Amino acid sequence: MTSRLTFAALLACVFLAIVYGQACPNQTGQQLSYFQNYLPEVDFTAESTSQFPLLIDVTLEELETGLESGQFTSVDLVNTYFARIKEVNGTLNCVTEINPDAVSIAAELDAERASGTVRGPLHGVPILIKNNIATSDQMNNTAGSFALYGAKVPTDSTLATKLRAAGVVILGKTNLSQWANFRSNNSTNGWSAYGGQTFGVYYPEQDPSGSSSGSGVSSAIGLAFASLGSETSGSILSPSEVNNLVGIKPTVGLTSRHLVIPISQRQDTVGPMARTVKDAAYVLQAIAGKDPLDNYTVAQPFDTPPDYVAACNFSSLRGKRIGIPRNLIDPTQEPDDTVVNAFNAAVLTIQRAGATIVDNANITAFALDQYTNGNSSNIVLDADFVSDLPNEYLSMLSHNPENVHNLADISNFTHNFAQEDYPDRDTGVWDMSLALGFNNTSPEFWPYYQLNLEIAGPQGILGLLVNYSLDALILPTDFSPGLPALVGTPVVTVPLGFYPANEPVVRNMRGTLIETGPNIPFGISFLGPAWSEADLIGYAYAFEQRTLVRNRVQPYIVPMTELVDVVGMGNATMRMGKRGPVRRKAPREGNLGA
Repeated sequence: MTSRLTFAALLACVFLAIVYGQACPNQTGQQLSYFQNYLPEVDFTAESTSQFPLLIDVTLEELETGLESGQFTSVDLVNTYFARIKEVNGTLNCVTEINPDAVSIAAELDAERASGTVRGPLHGVPILIKNNIATSDQMNNTAGSFALYGAKVPTDSTLATKLRAAGVVILGKTNLSQWANFRSNNSTNGWSAYGGQTFGVYYPEQDPSGSSSGSGVSSAIGLAFASLGSETSGSILSPSEVNNLVGIKPTVGLTSRHLVIPISQRQDTVGPMARTVKDAAYVLQAIAGKDPLDNYTVAQPFDTPPDYVAACNFSSLRGKRIGIPRNLIDPTQEPDDTVVNAFNAAVLTIQRAGATIVDNANITAFALDQYTNGNSSNIVLDADFVSDLPNEYLSMLSHNPENVHNLADISNFTHNFAQEDYPDRDTGVWDMSLALGFNNTSPEFWPYYQLNLEIAGPQGILGLLVNYSLDALILPTDFSPGLPALVGTPVVTVPLGFYPANEPVVRNMRGTLIETGPNIPFGISFLGPAWSEADLIGYAYAFEQRTLVRNRVQPYIVPMTELVDVVGMGNATMRMGKRGPVRRKAPREGNLGA
C-alpha cells in the first residue's frame, strides 16, 4: 500500500483480509460476508415444479399472484434471490452489496400484506440498484471506488425513498464501470476497483457493457425481479442490449437524481432494466415524479406521471409514423451485417403492425459532422462533472472518511491507492476535466452546450420528429444513445436478436473481454421527444409481443436455486453445494431477429 492509504482505508482492508484472507480485494464481493455469516444455506432436495414460476423468466404479475395467494412470501423471495446471487457471483462479479436488512424488511412487508395493507404492485418484490444510488443504511455507495468506501449520506436518495414507499425490498447494489465509466480512457466495461470485473452471461468472458453492467447481468439471469441503472450516454441502453433486456432511459428530469453520484446534471437519468416491457413500465411508474431536491424534475409537464403500465397496448403502433435516420447507422462500426439485417427485418414487423415507415429521415450534414467529429459533448461532460460531483454529492456526505471533497481529491486518492489499479487503468477522463480550465458556471461553457442542443435538436433527432411529422424514431440500439443524451430525451431498447452460434469472437482493446461472439444479444431502440415515455413504451410493447425473441437463446450460465428449494424452509439451517450454477457447453443457436 502507498502512503495515501488512510486510517479508514486501512480498516477496510483489515476487514477484508479477515473475511477473504487477502490484503485488499482485487475481485468482487468485498462486503458479501453476509453470505457467510447470515444467509441460510439451501439444501436442494426438491426439483423445480410448475407450481412455482422460474425466476429467470418470472414477471411481476406472476410474483403478485404468488404473493397474494400465499404460495410464497417476500421473505421466501429474498432468500431465494440471495441464494441465486451466492451461486454465480464468484464467477460474474455483478453484485457488490447485499442488504443485511432485506430479510427483516421483507418480513415487515409480509406482515403488512397479512393485515390487508398492500402498497402497490411492487409490494414485497426484491430489486437491485446500481452502486451509485445512495441509501442511508448499512450498504456502501461507492461508484466502484474505495475513495467512497465507508462514506455515509444523511438520508436515502429520492429514488430509494420512492422504492421503499412502493413496498420494494432493496436487495442490494450492483457493480458498475467505475465512476459510471467516467474515469479512464483504457479501462473495461464493468470493472471497478471495489467490485472487480463483471462478465456477461451469454458467452464466457462476455463484455457486459456499461456502465450499468451489474444491473444488466443481474436482471438477465433473475438475481432480482429487476434492477435500476443510470445513464449519461448509453449506460442503461447498452448493457440492456447485450444482456437481452428491456431498458428505459427516461427523459432527464422524469426521475430524481438527488443523491445519485453524478456525471452531468444535463444528461444523467435513472431508469429500469427488466426482462419485459411491462415489468420495466411497472418499475418506472414507481420512481417517476417531481422532486423538490432535483430542480430538473420541476419541468415535468404533468403533476402525476402518465400510466406507463396501461401504455402496454398490442395495437400501439397502428397509425403511427416511425422514422429511420439511416445516416446514423454506420455499418463499418459493426463486425458484420447481422445487426443491420435484423433491424431491417424489424422494420417490416413494425410496418405490418400498422405503422407508416419514413425511411432516410436523416439528420443534417452539419449535425452528423459535429456529432461524429466534434468535441462539444465531451467538454460539456467535463465541465459538468468537475462541478456536479462536489456540489451534488460529495458536499452532502454526512461522513467522508477519505476526506474527498472534489475531483482533484478523488484523483489524488486514485493515484495513490493500489487497489484503484492506477496507472494501468489511467485517469485520462478526469485529467481532461481538471485541465479544462472552466466549469459549467463559466461563460466559456455556454457555447458548447448550445451546440449540443443544436446538433441533437433542430438539426438532429428533434428536428426530424417535427419536420417529418413523426411519432418516433427507430435505430439499432448500438446507434441510439448519443443524440438523445445531448438533449435529454427518452429511449426504450427491446431485444431484437442474437449473433449466430458461429460468430467470430472479437475482443476488447485489452483482450480481456469478448465484445462480439456467438449468441451475444443485440437490440432495437425507440426514440421520442421529451416526456414521451408512455408512447415509446407502447411501441416497444407492441414490437416485443410480435417478436418475443428474448427466450430464443439462453445464457450459458444460470443459477439453479428456485422458490421450490426455499419455500417452507423458513430460517432453518439449510445446506448449499449439492448443485451449483448450470454452465452450458454451447448455447443454443442464435441470430434470430424480428
